Amino acid sequence: MGIEELVRENVKILAPYSSARDEFWGMDYVLLDANENPYDTDINRYPDPYQRLLKTKVAKIKGVRSDQIFIGNGSDEIIDLLFRVFCEPYKDTCYALSPSYGMYKVSASINAVDIHYSSLRDDFSIDVTDLLSNVKSSDKLLFLCSPNNPTGNIFSLSDLNEICYSFKGIVIIDEAYIDFSDHSSMISRLDRFDNLVVLQTMSKAWGAAGLRVGLGFMNKEIVHFLNKIKPPYNVNQLSQNRALKLLEDVESHESIVNKIISQRKWLESELKHCKSVIKVHNSEANYILVQFQHPKEIYELLKSEGIIVRDRTAAPLCSGCLRLTIGKSDENIRMLNLIKSFSK
Repeated sequence: MGIEELVRENVKILAPYSSARDEFWGMDYVLLDANENPYDTDINRYPDPYQRLLKTKVAKIKGVRSDQIFIGNGSDEIIDLLFRVFCEPYKDTCYALSPSYGMYKVSASINAVDIHYSSLRDDFSIDVTDLLSNVKSSDKLLFLCSPNNPTGNIFSLSDLNEICYSFKGIVIIDEAYIDFSDHSSMISRLDRFDNLVVLQTMSKAWGAAGLRVGLGFMNKEIVHFLNKIKPPYNVNQLSQNRALKLLEDVESHESIVNKIISQRKWLESELKHCKSVIKVHNSEANYILVQFQHPKEIYELLKSEGIIVRDRTAAPLCSGCLRLTIGKSDENIRMLNLIKSFSK
């Protein structure tokens, strides 16, 4: 099945909004077409609606073509746009794993699309047979978060390949935390699977959560349809400029990522010796999922001392678990000492 066959009929025939900067961008024109303020403030002009400079830089770093990239106002915007392109409200459905990132369910609900789940195994791996046997004919989107949030593990390449090959809709692999993993990105499979969308972000490893710059990698046909329905200027000029500046310093980026990974490994080792800890789950992200004997009490103790972690005790397969984000060395030491001090 081709990509266009999966697209909603109204999106296929949609005439997209033509913005003032679709045709005239990046050259020395006298711009009197968009009712902009002519006096230079660095931001008096509308931004490039297709983020061309940013895409060129990202393409070079990631080893893809610029026409395989869609940049969104955070990855959450890309998730929402995928629903709008492929899912007919009250008719089509989507599929995800459990536990996983909660925004898939929220976006599905906003777009009036039912979502159903395949549970991870107890070791948080994918039961591919169960997943594929429960696919519905109405499933247009399948969401896989790898490394998975909140569990921290990455899914095997062979499992992801089999799912991409077998699922007849769009497979979205959310790699928000891939920079903290030793495993390779599924970006390398873009030319193999037309139905593959890989999401990454500048929020985590690049330290730019405040910019809201989400990176989507996919075949150019999907990019075309996302461009048809996105807001004209979905990524503002300040975010584009700052992102470009960050991407110029790959060395600093890698240094910080390595520090976080080193701190994660240290904290994993130390937590295993804490009497209040039942299990430290292996992580390939910038957080650790930890099962405690008294998770609520540990959570309240940390909070009382000004340390905020994430309570995941209500999530499937995460009974008794708190998610601990890796901070700076002194922050991690402070948190660890409080956990060691807990007694009940």
